[in-house]
Amino acid sequence: MKKKEYKKELYDLQVELVKFQKEVIKKGLKVCIIFEGRDTAGKDGIIKRFVEHLSPRDARVVALGKPSDKDKNSWYFQRYVSHLPIGEEIAFFNRSWYNRAGVEKVMSFCTEKEYKDFMEEVGNFEHLLVHSGIIFIKYYLDISNNEQKRRLEDRKKDPLKQWKISPIDKQAQKYWDSYSKARDEMFNKTSFDFAPWFIVHTDEKKEARINTIKHFLSLMKYPNKKNDLLVYKNDIICKFDKTCYEKKMIFK
Repeated sequence: MKKKEYKKELYDLQVELVKFQKEVIKKGLKVCIIFEGRDTAGKDGIIKRFVEHLSPRDARVVALGKPSDKDKNSWYFQRYVSHLPIGEEIAFFNRSWYNRAGVEKVMSFCTEKEYKDFMEEVGNFEHLLVHSGIIFIKYYLDISNNEQKRRLEDRKKDPLKQWKISPIDKQAQKYWDSYSKARDEMFNKTSFDFAPWFIVHTDEKKEARINTIKHFLSLMKYPNKKNDLLVYKNDIICKFDKTCYEKKMIFK
């Protein structure tokens, strides 16, 4: 996507996001969007484009750090509950409770029992969210092995991206296959009818950002919605099922 085209499309979509937020505030809606994915897949960049022109009083980015000792001694979901949106709010989770199904599982930061308990409980937890009236959307950003490697190298060289480098990032390539296995198990067990996973192919950053915003807005209801702007590409984003593998939108 050329820069001029990207900027024009992004501007138009951000206008739509502002219109949607006005509806959220007017009707007291609660919106929760979670972004999961491999390291370097572009979670920060997509969230930044979502919130860039939204009212900061009513749109929050949640990016929790390492759990404290208190967190470790609490019900697993408890540390996330206080960050869920209240009426008139949109909450963007940059990683979420699915850390347990990804990083914690792969890096052995949790026990096998803790992992199994999570996989059994997460459906009930998310059903409660939806039943309570929260508009709840889950995105998983996937990236190819070669592109991840290129972006990791870029982070090492760019002084403005040093903050993005973590010990976990450094292990991303080494544990590529383990992350793939954990991801696939997560998809198969936690893509629920009431809260499905949507997969975003992110090798091309601009396309991923544009199409994720289009997809999200296409699911929402708000006045003066310009549906013609919200036609997203099916080879960039799809609802999880086995065809996502066949279309090579999920990388092995």
